[in-house]
Amino acid sequence: MKHLFVMDPLDRLDFAHDSTWMMMRECSRRGDVVAWCHPAALFGRAGRGCARAQRVIALSERPYFELGDFEEGTLDGYDVVWMRKDPPFDMTYIFATYLLSHTTALVVNHPGGLRDRNEKLFAFGYADLTPETLFTQDISRILAFAKAQPDKIVLKPWDGNGGRGVLVTRHGDPNLRSMAEILTKEGTNAVIAQRYLPEIKEGDKRILLIEGEPVGAMLRVPTEADHRGNMHAGAGVVKTTLNARDQEICTRIGPTLRQEGFVFVGIDVIGGWLTEINVTSPTGIQDINQLDGVAIEQQLYDAVARRRQGQHASV
Repeated sequence: MKHLFVMDPLDRLDFAHDSTWMMMRECSRRGDVVAWCHPAALFGRAGRGCARAQRVIALSERPYFELGDFEEGTLDGYDVVWMRKDPPFDMTYIFATYLLSHTTALVVNHPGGLRDRNEKLFAFGYADLTPETLFTQDISRILAFAKAQPDKIVLKPWDGNGGRGVLVTRHGDPNLRSMAEILTKEGTNAVIAQRYLPEIKEGDKRILLIEGEPVGAMLRVPTEADHRGNMHAGAGVVKTTLNARDQEICTRIGPTLRQEGFVFVGIDVIGGWLTEINVTSPTGIQDINQLDGVAIEQQLYDAVARRRQGQHASV
């Protein structure tokens, strides 16, 4: 197959943890053609999504990539287009999904799903699986939410990633109003307020799903100096397994993921509560591989190949 990865620049990848690089390596290992481009290199012409992309061969060691020639043409010239650009989920990101909707290539994950299912709001739709959550830009509503909670709350941007901008506060905190003002940009930008889960001290469980089925998990344990269970914030990675509650969550969301074209997803579970459904560029392949002795990139490649084959068969 021929693959295009729409992603952040190659020199910004964290090769110790990056899942996009792992998938590029697997495609190269299988002898497939691989190219990459930044979303800014996407464009539309004559009713088709197009790109100016660079051929690469992904390597397992430094320099990690063997760079090739640039090519320009329609996205239809690829079998699979991997949308792997990290958030923020802004209008630039949304515009890229519009262009990705105009191709016969298989787009992973489906661009319509990426537009409609913001990963923070996606989880919000499963109220019985998630902690009490408020989405608002109204500062007074945030203050009232904090007052109604028995303990602390979490404030975070709705369009971020990697734990950036995640704050823990509570009713009576003299900084609460200031935090709300800053995050909402003086009441003009919506944020998330959520009941604080003390189980975060035990870890934030990342579960990877392929075609709606769990294929691996890891526990990200915050350091004593930080409340966030994100590797970007220094959280450690610990081996874990799925319990009955985890399985229940996966069973509930799995059919929707498959139906809406979410081939590869990473969900976050804290103390048995679903906090996020990461659909943009989920990571964790390398860490779970090392913990469990598996090769999730091979499972993902096979799933994508089957979906692409099925797409051809239906034409």
